[in-house]
Amino acid sequence: MEGAVRQVEARHTLRDLTFHGGRLEEAARLFPAAPRPWLDLSTGINPHAWQPAAPLEIDQRRLPAADAAAELCAAAGAAFGFAGALAAVPGSEPGLRLLATLDLPRPWQVVTPCYRTHRDALPGAEPILAGMVEEAAGRGGTMLLANPNNPDGRLFAPAELLRIARRLGAQNGMLVVDEAFADAVAGASVLPLIQASDRVVVLRSFGKFYGLAGVRLGFVGGMPEVVAGIAGWLGSWPVSATALGYGAAAYRDAGWAGAMRVQLAAEGAALDALLAAHGVIATGSCPLFRTVEDDRAPALFAHLAAAGILTRPFDDDPRRLRLGLPGADAARLAAALACFPEHAGG
Repeated sequence: MEGAVRQVEARHTLRDLTFHGGRLEEAARLFPAAPRPWLDLSTGINPHAWQPAAPLEIDQRRLPAADAAAELCAAAGAAFGFAGALAAVPGSEPGLRLLATLDLPRPWQVVTPCYRTHRDALPGAEPILAGMVEEAAGRGGTMLLANPNNPDGRLFAPAELLRIARRLGAQNGMLVVDEAFADAVAGASVLPLIQASDRVVVLRSFGKFYGLAGVRLGFVGGMPEVVAGIAGWLGSWPVSATALGYGAAAYRDAGWAGAMRVQLAAEGAALDALLAAHGVIATGSCPLFRTVEDDRAPALFAHLAAAGILTRPFDDDPRRLRLGLPGADAARLAAALACFPEHAGG
Protein backbone atom coordinates (compact mmCIF):
# COMPACT_ATOMS: atom_id res chain seq x y z
CA MET A 1 0.00 0.00 0.00
CA GLU A 2 2.83 2.43 0.80
CA GLY A 3 4.34 1.64 -2.61
CA ALA A 4 1.06 2.62 -4.27
CA VAL A 5 1.08 5.90 -2.37
CA ARG A 6 4.61 6.73 -3.53
CA GLN A 7 3.91 5.67 -7.09
CA VAL A 8 0.81 7.81 -7.50
CA GLU A 9 2.36 10.83 -5.83
CA ALA A 10 5.43 10.56 -8.07
CA ARG A 11 3.54 10.10 -11.34
CA HIS A 12 0.97 12.88 -10.78
CA THR A 13 -1.54 10.96 -12.88
CA LEU A 14 -4.62 11.91 -10.87
CA ARG A 15 -5.89 14.71 -13.12
CA ASP A 16 -8.78 12.61 -14.44
CA LEU A 17 -9.96 12.06 -10.87
CA THR A 18 -9.98 15.80 -10.19
CA PHE A 19 -12.37 16.57 -13.05
CA HIS A 20 -15.40 15.45 -11.07
CA GLY A 21 -16.39 12.72 -8.66
CA GLY A 22 -17.60 9.23 -9.44
CA ARG A 23 -14.86 8.16 -11.85
CA LEU A 24 -14.53 4.64 -10.51
CA GLU A 25 -13.31 3.18 -13.80
CA GLU A 26 -10.34 5.55 -13.86
CA ALA A 27 -9.63 4.89 -10.18
CA ALA A 28 -9.62 1.15 -10.88
CA ARG A 29 -7.07 1.65 -13.65
CA LEU A 30 -4.83 3.72 -11.39
CA PHE A 31 -5.17 1.31 -8.45
CA PRO A 32 -5.61 -2.16 -10.00
CA ALA A 33 -4.79 -3.94 -6.73
CA ALA A 34 -7.42 -2.06 -4.70
CA PRO A 35 -10.04 -4.33 -3.12
CA ARG A 36 -13.49 -4.49 -4.70
CA PRO A 37 -16.15 -3.26 -4.57
CA TRP A 38 -15.02 0.36 -4.42
CA LEU A 39 -16.49 2.63 -1.78
CA ASP A 40 -17.19 5.86 -3.64
CA LEU A 41 -16.92 8.92 -1.38
CA SER A 42 -15.93 11.23 -4.22
CA THR A 43 -19.32 12.59 -5.29
CA GLY A 44 -21.13 14.05 -2.28
CA ILE A 45 -24.21 12.03 -3.27
CA ASN A 46 -26.52 10.87 -0.49
CA PRO A 47 -25.67 7.22 0.28
CA HIS A 48 -29.30 6.69 1.36
CA ALA A 49 -31.25 6.90 -1.89
CA TRP A 50 -34.94 7.71 -1.88
CA GLN A 51 -37.11 4.76 -2.91
CA PRO A 52 -40.84 4.72 -3.65
CA ALA A 53 -43.12 2.96 -1.19
CA ALA A 54 -44.53 0.97 -4.12
CA PRO A 55 -43.15 0.45 -7.64
CA LEU A 56 -43.80 3.41 -9.92
CA GLU A 57 -45.69 2.82 -13.14
CA ILE A 58 -43.45 4.31 -15.83
CA ASP A 59 -44.18 3.67 -19.50
CA GLN A 60 -40.84 3.57 -21.30
CA ARG A 61 -42.51 2.88 -24.67
CA ARG A 62 -43.91 6.37 -25.27
CA LEU A 63 -42.46 9.85 -25.27
CA PRO A 64 -42.63 11.66 -21.93
CA ALA A 65 -45.99 13.39 -21.56
CA ALA A 66 -46.33 17.16 -21.23
CA ASP A 67 -48.78 16.69 -18.36
CA ALA A 68 -46.21 14.59 -16.48
CA ALA A 69 -43.61 17.31 -16.99
CA ALA A 70 -46.00 19.90 -15.58
CA GLU A 71 -46.72 17.66 -12.58
CA LEU A 72 -42.99 17.27 -11.95
CA CYS A 73 -42.40 21.02 -11.99
CA ALA A 74 -45.37 21.58 -9.69
CA ALA A 75 -44.08 19.01 -7.19
CA ALA A 76 -40.54 20.40 -7.35
CA GLY A 77 -41.74 23.99 -7.03
CA ALA A 78 -43.76 23.10 -3.95
CA ALA A 79 -40.72 21.38 -2.40
CA PHE A 80 -38.56 24.42 -3.21
CA GLY A 81 -41.16 26.90 -1.91
CA PHE A 82 -41.18 28.58 -5.32
CA ALA A 83 -44.10 29.36 -7.63
CA GLY A 84 -42.18 31.16 -10.40
CA ALA A 85 -40.72 30.05 -13.72
CA LEU A 86 -39.22 26.56 -13.45
CA ALA A 87 -38.02 24.09 -16.07
CA ALA A 88 -36.66 20.55 -15.79
CA VAL A 89 -33.21 19.81 -17.21
CA PRO A 90 -31.30 16.51 -17.55
CA GLY A 91 -29.11 17.25 -14.53
CA SER A 92 -27.97 20.64 -13.29
CA GLU A 93 -24.66 20.41 -15.20
CA PRO A 94 -26.30 20.75 -18.66
CA GLY A 95 -28.19 23.76 -17.31
CA LEU A 96 -24.90 25.33 -16.27
CA ARG A 97 -23.27 24.60 -19.61
CA LEU A 98 -26.15 26.23 -21.50
CA LEU A 99 -25.62 29.55 -19.70
CA ALA A 100 -22.94 30.66 -22.14
CA THR A 101 -25.39 30.30 -25.05
CA LEU A 102 -27.75 32.95 -23.67
CA ASP A 103 -25.80 36.19 -24.16
CA LEU A 104 -25.70 36.88 -20.42
CA PRO A 105 -24.55 40.35 -19.31
CA ARG A 106 -20.83 40.93 -18.91
CA PRO A 107 -18.42 40.96 -17.21
CA TRP A 108 -18.71 37.32 -16.20
CA GLN A 109 -17.60 36.48 -12.66
CA VAL A 110 -17.29 33.14 -10.86
CA VAL A 111 -17.01 32.98 -7.07
CA THR A 112 -14.15 30.69 -6.03
CA PRO A 113 -13.27 28.09 -4.91
CA CYS A 114 -15.88 26.46 -7.09
CA TYR A 115 -16.93 23.56 -9.26
CA ARG A 116 -14.75 23.00 -12.31
CA THR A 117 -17.99 23.19 -14.32
CA HIS A 118 -18.48 26.78 -13.16
CA ARG A 119 -15.22 27.79 -14.77
CA ASP A 120 -16.20 25.94 -17.94
CA ALA A 121 -19.75 27.32 -18.00
CA LEU A 122 -18.63 30.95 -18.27
CA PRO A 123 -15.34 30.81 -20.20
CA GLY A 124 -12.99 33.61 -19.35
CA ALA A 125 -14.93 34.63 -16.24
CA GLU A 126 -13.02 36.54 -13.59
CA PRO A 127 -12.50 34.55 -10.37
CA ILE A 128 -13.95 36.34 -7.32
CA LEU A 129 -13.26 35.41 -3.71
CA ALA A 130 -16.31 35.08 -1.48
CA GLY A 131 -15.25 38.09 0.58
CA MET A 132 -15.26 40.29 -2.54
CA VAL A 133 -18.77 39.44 -3.74
CA GLU A 134 -20.46 42.63 -2.51
CA GLU A 135 -17.83 44.83 -4.15
CA ALA A 136 -17.87 42.81 -7.39
CA ALA A 137 -21.67 43.00 -7.59
CA GLY A 138 -21.40 46.77 -7.99
CA ARG A 139 -19.76 46.22 -11.39
CA GLY A 140 -22.81 44.45 -12.78
CA GLY A 141 -22.44 41.58 -15.21
CA THR A 142 -23.21 37.94 -14.45
CA MET A 143 -22.04 36.38 -11.20
CA LEU A 144 -22.11 32.59 -10.69
CA LEU A 145 -21.76 31.00 -7.26
CA ALA A 146 -22.75 27.82 -5.45
CA ASN A 147 -24.76 27.86 -2.23
CA PRO A 148 -23.92 25.74 -0.25
CA ASN A 149 -20.55 25.89 -1.93
CA ASN A 150 -18.50 23.03 -3.24
CA PRO A 151 -15.90 22.17 -2.02
CA ASP A 152 -15.73 24.23 1.19
CA GLY A 153 -19.41 24.25 2.24
CA ARG A 154 -19.55 28.06 2.48
CA LEU A 155 -23.14 29.25 2.87
CA PHE A 156 -24.57 32.66 2.09
CA ALA A 157 -27.85 33.52 3.83
CA PRO A 158 -30.68 33.72 1.26
CA ALA A 159 -31.45 37.33 2.20
CA GLU A 160 -27.81 38.20 1.56
CA LEU A 161 -27.96 36.58 -1.88
CA LEU A 162 -31.10 38.53 -2.72
CA ARG A 163 -29.38 41.77 -1.74
CA ILE A 164 -26.39 40.88 -3.93
CA ALA A 165 -28.72 39.99 -6.81
CA ARG A 166 -30.53 43.30 -6.56
CA ARG A 167 -27.25 45.18 -6.49
CA LEU A 168 -26.24 43.36 -9.67
CA GLY A 169 -29.68 43.99 -11.12
CA ALA A 170 -29.32 47.73 -10.57
CA GLN A 171 -26.47 47.54 -13.12
CA ASN A 172 -28.55 45.32 -15.44
CA GLY A 173 -26.57 42.32 -14.20
CA MET A 174 -27.75 38.99 -12.85
CA LEU A 175 -26.93 36.40 -10.21
CA VAL A 176 -26.78 32.68 -10.97
CA VAL A 177 -26.93 30.44 -7.90
CA ASP A 178 -26.08 26.74 -8.11
CA GLU A 179 -28.08 25.12 -5.31
CA ALA A 180 -27.03 21.54 -6.03
CA PHE A 181 -26.65 20.81 -2.30
CA ALA A 182 -29.42 23.08 -1.00
CA ASP A 183 -31.99 20.31 -0.46
CA ALA A 184 -29.83 19.02 2.39
CA VAL A 185 -29.91 22.34 4.28
CA ALA A 186 -33.33 23.60 5.38
CA GLY A 187 -33.76 27.30 4.68
CA ALA A 188 -30.68 27.59 2.44
CA SER A 189 -32.44 28.38 -0.83
CA VAL A 190 -32.97 31.85 -2.24
CA LEU A 191 -35.86 30.61 -4.40
CA PRO A 192 -38.65 31.33 -1.87
CA LEU A 193 -37.51 34.99 -1.69
CA ILE A 194 -37.24 35.94 -5.34
CA GLN A 195 -39.87 37.67 -7.44
CA ALA A 196 -40.28 37.51 -11.21
CA SER A 197 -38.61 40.92 -11.52
CA ASP A 198 -35.47 39.79 -9.65
CA ARG A 199 -32.54 39.06 -11.93
CA VAL A 200 -31.77 35.71 -10.33
CA VAL A 201 -31.38 32.26 -11.89
CA VAL A 202 -31.18 29.18 -9.66
CA LEU A 203 -30.06 25.70 -10.62
CA ARG A 204 -31.15 22.68 -8.57
CA SER A 205 -29.99 19.07 -8.59
CA PHE A 206 -32.24 16.09 -7.86
CA GLY A 207 -29.61 13.37 -7.71
CA LYS A 208 -27.42 14.59 -4.85
CA PHE A 209 -29.94 14.82 -2.01
CA TYR A 210 -32.25 12.08 -3.24
CA GLY A 211 -29.28 9.79 -3.94
CA LEU A 212 -30.39 8.98 -7.50
CA ALA A 213 -27.74 10.60 -9.66
CA GLY A 214 -28.37 8.16 -12.51
CA VAL A 215 -31.87 9.55 -13.00
CA ARG A 216 -30.21 12.72 -14.41
CA LEU A 217 -32.64 15.39 -13.30
CA GLY A 218 -32.26 19.01 -12.32
CA PHE A 219 -34.07 22.34 -12.61
CA VAL A 220 -33.52 25.91 -13.61
CA GLY A 221 -35.74 28.55 -12.03
CA GLY A 222 -36.03 32.30 -11.67
CA MET A 223 -35.77 34.89 -14.47
CA PRO A 224 -38.49 33.82 -16.94
CA GLU A 225 -36.49 34.74 -20.06
CA VAL A 226 -33.46 32.70 -18.94
CA VAL A 227 -35.60 29.73 -17.93
CA ALA A 228 -37.38 29.88 -21.29
CA GLY A 229 -34.06 30.18 -23.12
CA ILE A 230 -32.63 27.04 -21.53
CA ALA A 231 -35.91 25.15 -21.99
CA GLY A 232 -35.91 26.17 -25.64
CA TRP A 233 -32.42 24.81 -26.20
CA LEU A 234 -33.42 21.46 -24.67
CA GLY A 235 -36.55 21.02 -26.77
CA SER A 236 -39.80 19.15 -26.22
CA TRP A 237 -38.56 16.18 -24.14
CA PRO A 238 -35.73 17.42 -21.94
CA VAL A 239 -35.93 14.62 -19.35
CA SER A 240 -36.91 10.96 -19.45
CA ALA A 241 -40.11 9.30 -18.30
CA THR A 242 -38.12 7.78 -15.44
CA ALA A 243 -36.97 11.23 -14.33
CA LEU A 244 -40.54 12.55 -14.50
CA GLY A 245 -41.93 9.71 -12.44
CA TYR A 246 -39.21 9.48 -9.81
CA GLY A 247 -38.84 13.23 -9.48
CA ALA A 248 -42.53 13.96 -8.94
CA ALA A 249 -42.94 11.15 -6.40
CA ALA A 250 -39.79 12.02 -4.46
CA TYR A 251 -40.50 15.75 -4.24
CA ARG A 252 -43.97 14.99 -2.86
CA ASP A 253 -42.41 12.89 -0.08
CA ALA A 254 -41.84 15.75 2.36
CA GLY A 255 -41.65 13.40 5.35
CA TRP A 256 -38.69 11.55 3.85
CA ALA A 257 -36.90 14.82 3.10
CA GLY A 258 -37.33 16.17 6.62
CA ALA A 259 -36.16 12.96 8.26
CA MET A 260 -33.23 12.66 5.85
CA ARG A 261 -31.93 16.14 6.72
CA VAL A 262 -31.80 15.10 10.38
CA GLN A 263 -30.06 11.82 9.52
CA LEU A 264 -27.48 13.50 7.29
CA ALA A 265 -26.61 16.03 9.98
CA ALA A 266 -26.01 13.20 12.47
CA GLU A 267 -23.90 11.21 10.00
CA GLY A 268 -21.87 14.29 9.15
CA ALA A 269 -21.08 14.82 12.82
CA ALA A 270 -20.07 11.16 13.09
CA LEU A 271 -17.75 11.58 10.09
CA ASP A 272 -16.17 14.63 11.75
CA ALA A 273 -15.49 12.57 14.85
CA LEU A 274 -14.09 9.64 12.86
CA LEU A 275 -11.73 11.86 10.91
CA ALA A 276 -10.60 13.75 14.02
CA ALA A 277 -9.91 10.49 15.84
CA HIS A 278 -7.31 9.75 13.17
CA GLY A 279 -5.75 13.19 13.08
CA VAL A 280 -7.71 14.52 10.10
CA ILE A 281 -9.70 17.70 10.71
CA ALA A 282 -12.48 18.80 8.36
CA THR A 283 -12.15 22.49 7.52
CA GLY A 284 -15.24 22.70 5.32
CA SER A 285 -18.57 20.98 5.57
CA CYS A 286 -21.99 20.42 4.05
CA PRO A 287 -24.44 17.75 5.21
CA LEU A 288 -23.36 15.58 2.26
CA PHE A 289 -19.57 15.98 2.48
CA ARG A 290 -16.57 17.08 4.50
CA THR A 291 -13.49 18.84 3.10
CA VAL A 292 -9.97 18.56 4.46
CA GLU A 293 -7.14 21.01 3.80
CA ASP A 294 -3.91 19.36 4.89
CA ASP A 295 -0.39 18.83 3.55
CA ARG A 296 -1.03 15.09 3.89
CA ALA A 297 -4.06 15.18 1.58
CA PRO A 298 -2.30 13.60 -1.46
CA ALA A 299 -0.94 10.78 0.69
CA LEU A 300 -4.32 10.26 2.33
CA PHE A 301 -6.07 10.16 -1.05
CA ALA A 302 -3.68 7.52 -2.37
CA HIS A 303 -3.79 5.51 0.87
CA LEU A 304 -7.58 5.36 0.80
CA ALA A 305 -7.66 4.62 -2.93
CA ALA A 306 -5.29 1.71 -2.42
CA ALA A 307 -7.86 0.44 0.08
CA GLY A 308 -10.63 0.75 -2.52
CA ILE A 309 -12.06 4.02 -1.16
CA LEU A 310 -12.31 6.86 -3.68
CA THR A 311 -12.30 10.44 -2.41
CA ARG A 312 -12.16 13.71 -4.35
CA PRO A 313 -8.80 15.44 -4.94
CA PHE A 314 -8.48 18.91 -6.50
CA ASP A 315 -5.91 19.92 -9.09
CA ASP A 316 -6.05 23.61 -8.11
CA ASP A 317 -5.18 22.85 -4.48
CA PRO A 318 -3.38 19.54 -3.72
CA ARG A 319 -3.91 20.17 0.02
CA ARG A 320 -7.67 19.82 -0.42
CA LEU A 321 -9.57 16.54 -0.23
CA ARG A 322 -13.33 16.03 -0.08
CA LEU A 323 -15.06 12.99 1.43
CA GLY A 324 -18.71 12.09 1.09
CA LEU A 325 -20.67 10.31 3.79
CA PRO A 326 -19.78 6.61 4.05
CA GLY A 327 -23.28 5.54 5.12
CA ALA A 328 -23.36 1.86 6.02
CA ASP A 329 -19.65 1.54 5.15
CA ALA A 330 -18.32 3.74 7.96
CA ALA A 331 -16.47 0.79 9.48
CA ARG A 332 -14.57 0.25 6.25
CA LEU A 333 -13.47 3.89 6.20
CA ALA A 334 -12.49 3.69 9.88
CA ALA A 335 -10.35 0.60 9.23
CA ALA A 336 -8.54 2.32 6.37
CA LEU A 337 -7.93 5.48 8.38
CA ALA A 338 -6.53 3.45 11.24
CA CYS A 339 -3.81 2.18 8.89
CA PHE A 340 -2.88 5.63 7.55
CA PRO A 341 0.82 5.84 8.47
CA GLU A 342 0.80 9.60 8.96
CA HIS A 343 -2.21 9.98 11.22
CA ALA A 344 -1.76 11.75 14.53
CA GLY A 345 -1.71 8.60 16.59
CA GLY A 346 0.64 6.68 14.28
